[in-house]
Amino acid sequence: MLVKEDADLTVYDIIIHYHITMNKKIIVAIDGHSSCGKSTMAKQLARDLGYIYVDTGAMYRAVTLFAMRLQLFDADGSVKADELKARMGEVAVTFSLNPSSGLPEVCLNGENVERTVRTLEVSQHVSAIAALPFVRTAMVEQQQKMGEQKGIVMDGRDIGTTVFPQAELKIFVTASAEVRAQRRYDELKMKGMEADYAAILKNVEERDYIDSHREVSPLRKADDALLLDNSEMSIEQQNKWLREKVEERWSSCK
Repeated sequence: MLVKEDADLTVYDIIIHYHITMNKKIIVAIDGHSSCGKSTMAKQLARDLGYIYVDTGAMYRAVTLFAMRLQLFDADGSVKADELKARMGEVAVTFSLNPSSGLPEVCLNGENVERTVRTLEVSQHVSAIAALPFVRTAMVEQQQKMGEQKGIVMDGRDIGTTVFPQAELKIFVTASAEVRAQRRYDELKMKGMEADYAAILKNVEERDYIDSHREVSPLRKADDALLLDNSEMSIEQQNKWLREKVEERWSSCK
């Protein structure tokens, strides 16, 4: 967190600086549906707070890529679970800092795969991988280790319900399927990647169903999570809303 050097500090700037100076660390868990801006929101918040950001969705995408490279999917898209389970010991998911953007990027066994894991092909297989109990157990263990010292912002599908049920601040983010598909389409096109809106919308709807109906850690809003529907909100409005909630939670923490 870089504090502005001029006299034009906002109230939020002062509050943030005070709590970072006082080493006020909490866990912020951000859950929600795919393509609803969780990562964008979480990255910005982590930067503002000087916290560590972890994109758990990218971790499952990395495992998906690992399985794809080993051809561990049947023709119908189902996972060769026994074979993947036997190879999970070979999966190391880490993050490296991009010096240009200042943001962490996901690595699979030391290889930066940030762009590769964002493709539609990976998106079409990730829900099946994330639903496997042994995959979730391995990733949750890594995630919980990352949060032991607090001062962390983590987004995913089950952060507030399974990974950090004790998190001081839990947010559940959603938006209409059509809005989320358009955002995903725009993101891919901006990166110079091929994109088909109809295929993306179908994928978004399928992932919603799979994520909310899987047997292990299904996507759901934690009872004490705050709901944020950002269908009609700008990124600036999202950030302002979230900052207000952080301020409120800091004030209530002993």
